[in-house]
Amino acid sequence: MVSWFSFNSYIAVFFSISNLVLVSGQCQSDQRQLLLEFKSSFNSTFTSPGKMMKWNQTLDCCSWDGVSCDDGGHVIGLDLSNGIIVGAIDNSSSLFRLQHLQRLNLAFNLFINAFPSGFEKLENLCYLNLSNAGFTGQIPVEISRLTRLVTLDLSVILFQRSLELEMLLQNLTRLRFLYLDGVNISATGNKWCRALSPLTELQVLSMSDCCLSGPMDSSLSKLRSLSVIRLDHNNLSGLVPPFLAEFPNLTSLHLNDNDLSGRLPEEIFQVPTLQALDLSNNKVLEGSIKKFPLNASLQTLRLAHTHIGGQIPESIGNLGQLTRIELAFCNFSGPIPKTVKKLSQLVYLNFCSNSFSGPIPNFSSSRNLTELNLAGNQLNGTIHSTDWSGLSKLVSVDLQTNKLSGTIPPTLFGIPSLQALFLSENQFDGNIGDLHGKASLLLRYLDLRSNKLQGQFPVSLFEFHGLEYLSLSSNNFSGLIPMTAFQNLRNLSYLDLSYNKLSIDATTTNISLLSFPTFNSLGLGSCNLTEFPDFLKNQTSLNYLDLSKNQIHGGIPNWIWKAKSLSYLNLSQNFLVEFERPLRNITSTLWFLDLQGNQLHGKIPILPLHAIYLDYSNNNFNSVLPAHVGDFLQSANFFSISNNNFHGSIPRSICNSSALKVLDMSDNYLSGPIPQCLFQMNVSLGVLNLGRNNLSGIISDTFSESCQLQTLHLNQNRLEGKVPKSLANCKMLEVLDIGNNLINGSFPCHLTSIAMLRVLVLRSNNFSGHIDCSGDKSGWKMLQIFDLASNNFSGKLHLTCLGTWDAMRPNRDKNQWELKDLRFEGEALDPFYYQDSTIVTIKGLELKLVKILTIFTTIDISCNNFEGPIPEVMGTFKALYGLNFSHNAFS
Repeated sequence: MVSWFSFNSYIAVFFSISNLVLVSGQCQSDQRQLLLEFKSSFNSTFTSPGKMMKWNQTLDCCSWDGVSCDDGGHVIGLDLSNGIIVGAIDNSSSLFRLQHLQRLNLAFNLFINAFPSGFEKLENLCYLNLSNAGFTGQIPVEISRLTRLVTLDLSVILFQRSLELEMLLQNLTRLRFLYLDGVNISATGNKWCRALSPLTELQVLSMSDCCLSGPMDSSLSKLRSLSVIRLDHNNLSGLVPPFLAEFPNLTSLHLNDNDLSGRLPEEIFQVPTLQALDLSNNKVLEGSIKKFPLNASLQTLRLAHTHIGGQIPESIGNLGQLTRIELAFCNFSGPIPKTVKKLSQLVYLNFCSNSFSGPIPNFSSSRNLTELNLAGNQLNGTIHSTDWSGLSKLVSVDLQTNKLSGTIPPTLFGIPSLQALFLSENQFDGNIGDLHGKASLLLRYLDLRSNKLQGQFPVSLFEFHGLEYLSLSSNNFSGLIPMTAFQNLRNLSYLDLSYNKLSIDATTTNISLLSFPTFNSLGLGSCNLTEFPDFLKNQTSLNYLDLSKNQIHGGIPNWIWKAKSLSYLNLSQNFLVEFERPLRNITSTLWFLDLQGNQLHGKIPILPLHAIYLDYSNNNFNSVLPAHVGDFLQSANFFSISNNNFHGSIPRSICNSSALKVLDMSDNYLSGPIPQCLFQMNVSLGVLNLGRNNLSGIISDTFSESCQLQTLHLNQNRLEGKVPKSLANCKMLEVLDIGNNLINGSFPCHLTSIAMLRVLVLRSNNFSGHIDCSGDKSGWKMLQIFDLASNNFSGKLHLTCLGTWDAMRPNRDKNQWELKDLRFEGEALDPFYYQDSTIVTIKGLELKLVKILTIFTTIDISCNNFEGPIPEVMGTFKALYGLNFSHNAFS
């Protein structure tokens, strides 16, 4: 940005000062003396050997670097920019006695004093550039007396107070070029726009990052000579004014990184002179593109991170001069027009994270293209329409997260300049083949994960010595790979081969003595490893390690807890049985630790102090929980010890884990009452699962009004009492399972206010009475699973109970791809989540739903005392998967 400002400032000199004579006369002696005095006022020890330090006193001063004179030998131009001059310029400086000076450039220096007022003495100045000059303090009012100024650049000057724009510009009505970027103006639209309104000759207005706010005032419409408008990185709000499209000379409009809103005037895209349009990072700005004019001048179009959307018109082909287009993270949809093939000057295209569909168009004519990004859309079909071999300048291709299929063209790998290729999360199939001598040796990033690729592992990848990132995970590659082969890829820092049909041989004798790449991230999940690769001991920069779903037996080596940079460790689903001792002085920096699905036994080890995600589930731990366990979970968001053999009571210290979002202690032998403080944690807690233990006592009536619980599982314990009234505060609750306890009382009608409820299981308790909640007609519109079996409920089923259960009815407007399973996805867990599950009983058999799909619906009220007719409304519940009314008294 700074380079752009400086460049335009220089250009402004030549196009705005018509009376400047560049041919110098013989230097006047007084002018020479003033220049030498100015030079001597700076300490040469700290000043770099710039233009001023090269002045040769034996030569005419008009020939000195940065100096220009008129025919009379008077200095009229002084350019000392980029000299890194260190020192101060005070009001008595000889600089201010160069009274014929018309052009002064002191940009990019280190003047360490407050802004001097002596500039007012240079009354002939037409051009003044002080950007990044280092001046501080407050701009003197005297500068407004330089009434001949055509160009003024005060960019990135750190004034102590906000700049009074009206005071500065009140007399500078000849200004054509104004640069105030990075200057704190802190004014609302009606103030700064009106301060500019007298500058009717202004052609360039550059006020980026000036703390401007509010909507743009209509007084700005007076500046009809404007060609360049840069108001980006401010706090502008409101609408984009339609009058901007009426400026006849407008070539560049930059309003990006503001808070503009409303609908963008379509006329903006019709301005025939416009070459650059940047509205990106206005998150709520809406609108669409109806058409582009014939013979449009547009070269740069940036709309990323806005709500602008709809379909791209076929007239995009009219943008024959377009070099850069960015529509990332917008609301565009529909096909990408085939007319993009006419964009022969295109260098950069980014359409990622929209809803584009259909095939990828032909880009063969865009032979200057260096970056193509279509990731995160719904594009389908093959990618063979483009002649990739003709795009010899392509550096990066990103097509990940689409629905693309077919084989990957070998010519795509063969682009000589290609450095990055991202094709992950698609449906590509076939094999890669032999890339020997056929692929770019400049390739640094290759991501093919989550496709349907198959065949032997492409060993020719070992020839790409520049590779830094390689991910082939979640495909069907096969073969045996010796770990030693990766020695050739000296620059490789990210490697993920997980979840294929590969076997990694890491058992070579003295492998720890060999030289491997320095890995930051290593994924070898499901690679048939039988032991911990020994070379990992020496991987001092390793941050991410996934060895899950292997055949690793024995103990977890204690050196793994001493890895200073390791933050993610997944050892789940192996055959690990113990922790190697000793486990003293643990210095682990782990924030993610997954040990679930092993055979670990004994006491739970000391936990990593800073861990956010801890999963010890599905093991054989068989001890009481340490009394201070909660003190080690200060940072934890996720803690699961489910399906082990823990016994004893739940320590009260667990309530000290104030950051917890998910707590799962289910399927153990825990006993005693549930600590009351645990129910008071629901302000932060999203999931609490204590099911299938031996817990007793009551469910404390202490749920906060700010309850954030989404899942509460307390089933299969020995809990008594009633359903607490305060549970109705948990408005986010989706899953409530308190079945198979000793809970009594009437049907909990107070829970009908929880509109989000999808699963309600009260089976096998001591509930009694009617279930008609006649006082509340809102009901549970999202309810999917309703299980009251094996209680003492009685009476008739009423319409008020059943009539609002919309999830039980088929929804023709809901597409199959919209269906999902219930899960907890708190922001703190991203990208991880807690998978909700529940147990349903069908014909006496318990079935665990590991995933509760949003289309699975069932009603079980068997083994109660209901009577009367079955309501006809039941006939509308055509989405039901299960229905059990048996063992009642229906007639």
